[in-house]
Parts: sequence; C-alpha cells; structure tokens
Amino acid sequence: MIDLVSQSFANTDVNIDFLQKLALATLIGILIGVEREHRRTESVELIAGVRSFTISCISGMLSSYLAQSIHIGILVVTLLFFAMISILFIYVKNVVMKQPGITGPIALYCTFLLGILISYDYYLLSVAGAVILTLLLAEKQPLHSFATNLTDDEILSAVRFMAVVFILFPITPDELFMGVLNPRWVLLIVIFVSTISFISFVIMKRVGTGRGIFLSGLLGGLVNSEATTGALASMARKKTKLIEPGYVGIILANASMLIRNLVIAFIVDPSGRVLLLMAPPQAAITLFAVATVIRSRKDAATDEEINLQSPFSLSPAIRFAFGFAGLSIFLRFLSAWAGIAGVYAAALGGFISSAVVTASVTALAVSGIVPYSTAALTAVLASIISTGTKIMLVRWSGPPKLVQLVNRAFIRFIIVGVVVVIIWGIFIT
Repeated sequence: MIDLVSQSFANTDVNIDFLQKLALATLIGILIGVEREHRRTESVELIAGVRSFTISCISGMLSSYLAQSIHIGILVVTLLFFAMISILFIYVKNVVMKQPGITGPIALYCTFLLGILISYDYYLLSVAGAVILTLLLAEKQPLHSFATNLTDDEILSAVRFMAVVFILFPITPDELFMGVLNPRWVLLIVIFVSTISFISFVIMKRVGTGRGIFLSGLLGGLVNSEATTGALASMARKKTKLIEPGYVGIILANASMLIRNLVIAFIVDPSGRVLLLMAPPQAAITLFAVATVIRSRKDAATDEEINLQSPFSLSPAIRFAFGFAGLSIFLRFLSAWAGIAGVYAAALGGFISSAVVTASVTALAVSGIVPYSTAALTAVLASIISTGTKIMLVRWSGPPKLVQLVNRAFIRFIIVGVVVVIIWGIFIT
C-alpha cells in the first residue's frame, strides 16, 4: 500500500500535465460550444451545443494522450468514430431537419482535432485555432454579406495574390541582387503593404460609404490616396452638395497617406530608426491637416460610393514591386555619383508614389548606403510632393470651388511641411 502511494506521488508531474491539458481542452470546447449554443437564440435548431463541443475536444485530448502511452490504434479508432459522428450530423441536419449546411459538423470535428493538438503540447496552435474557429462561426452574417458584395474581379485578384504569397514567394531567390536588393525581401514588402491596404479595403466594403465621406476618405487614403482624391473630386463635380464633404475627405485621404508611409518605413526597417526620424515632421503635417478638418467639418451621410481597385490585384502590386526595385537600384548608383544630394532628389518620385520612395530610401538606410536621417527626410519630402500631386488631381477632376478650397489648404500644408523639414533637418543632421 505504501509503495502504491509513493508511486502515485512520484507521478505528480504527469498528473499535473494531464490536468492542465484536460482543463485547456474543456475551456476550448466551452468557448466554441457557447458560440454554437448562442444560435438557439436565433431560432436555429442545433444538434450539437456546448456539451457536445466540450466533450468532442476532451475526447480528442484523451484519445491522443492514451495513444502516446498505450497504442496509436486508440487515436485511429476515435478519429474514425468522430468522422462517422460528423457524417451522421451532416445527414440529420440536411436530410432529416432540412437545414442546408455543413458548418456545424465540420466545426465539431475540428474541435476534436484541437483536443489532439493539446495532447501533443501544441498549446499555442490549439488556442489560436479555437479563436479563429469561434470568430468564423460568430461572424457568419458579416462574412456572408462581405462575400456576396465582392465582384468576380476582386475574387480573382485575391486568388492571384494568394498564388504570389504561397507559390511565387517560396521560389523567389533569397540573395542580394547587384549588392543592393534581395528579391524575396522586395516581394515580402509588397505583400505587407498590399495587406495593409486590403484591410482598409475590407473595412470600406464592410461599413460602406453611408457612414459619410469622412470615413471613406480616411480609409481610401490607406488604399490609394491618389485614386481616392480623384474619385472624391469627380463626385464633387457631379454633385455640388458634395464639395464640402469631398474637400474634407481629400484632406483625410492625404493625412492617412502620411500615416501609411510611416507604417511602410517600419515594415522595411523593423528597428524603427527611420520611423522615429520621420514621425515628428509627419505628425506636425498630420495634426495641421486634422485642425483643418475640425474647422471645416460639414460632412453629411451620403450613398455615393468610392470605387477603388482591390489592393490584392496583381497590377498595383507588380507596379509597386518594380517601382521599389528600380528606384532602389537607381538610388544606389545616384548616391554613389551625386552623394546625398542625389538621394534628396529622389523625393521627386513622390509625384508618382510616395510609398515607393519611402520604401526605397529606407531600404538604402538599412543597407548602410545612406544615413538614416537622410532616408527619413527624403521620405517626408516625397510625402509633401505627393500632397502637391493632389492639387493637380483636383484641378483635373474637380469643380472650381473645390479647386480653390484644396489649393488654399494644401499650399499651407506644403509650406508648413517644408518649414518643419528644414528645422527638423537642422536638428538631426
């Protein structure tokens, strides 16, 4: 008897490990099951609720735990059993209850698999899987609404972009080209920038423009500030009542462009050195824009829609990649030939894309070719020049009153920006 008690205490660590896994499996099952149970409040008949999902996750943990110490056949038999349960679940739901759909049965089986992950100590993967699974189940209506509002071109663009991420990226050479660029690194930056833009694009699709031109301009600036400015100016030309809201929307689009460039600098330079040097002048210009918005706030809800190209379309991604690569190589030789002055001259590329200039000069700073302060000042100058581009876009696309408003505001932005850059440049160099 004493020997049995001693052996029990000797296995204390094993018991604690088992209880921890059992507790985690129970919590994950309850998390997913509660979401399923919540569907009963929507007059939906459910076959599996909180108890079924909890038992499913615990079963996955127990069967795999026993399989490791006794025989793998236990896990195989349990897997087959829950596969049959899921198939029966699908039959009853679709044929007997006449409720089309297989989400519930698949979720039940996935919950069982999460229990297996727990048993093999993949705690982070099991928790992450549980959170994502619960979110997908809970966001049924928003996801359905978003999917039905997508066009065929947007869906195909997303598929092509996924092909770039999961097929082209792994086979892209991971070595320096001309001693300046790593092709895989360039592609990775493109993926990050497009993803940021796509998140804004999704929010625009989700909330629509019924919330006002303000939100559309702010989010549109993260996707493509030039396209957003052109769209708002064209809308104001067609409907004079949209001149004031469009003016504020254009200012917000330019402000969010400044914020986006800070994010791009951080993506290219994770150390944050370029970001920190860019932040003060960018923040000063952004705050000046916000002050202008507060003084001019005359926004009204509108059903007008800003149509922007999906950021997952390959054409803008390819343009960004080639622009980034080409400008980086050009700047490499320009800095060797003309020195720092040549790098500052690259800010003129802001007429085309301040994002490309920001990424390129930051890459040079990371490579040690130019000082971090030079890269930061050049990126800020490119943003200021891009602000000037908005003036020309509005002149081409907008009505005269909007042209006057934008000219007056953006010229002040440029003057303030140049003064801030000069002062900041003296301070950091």
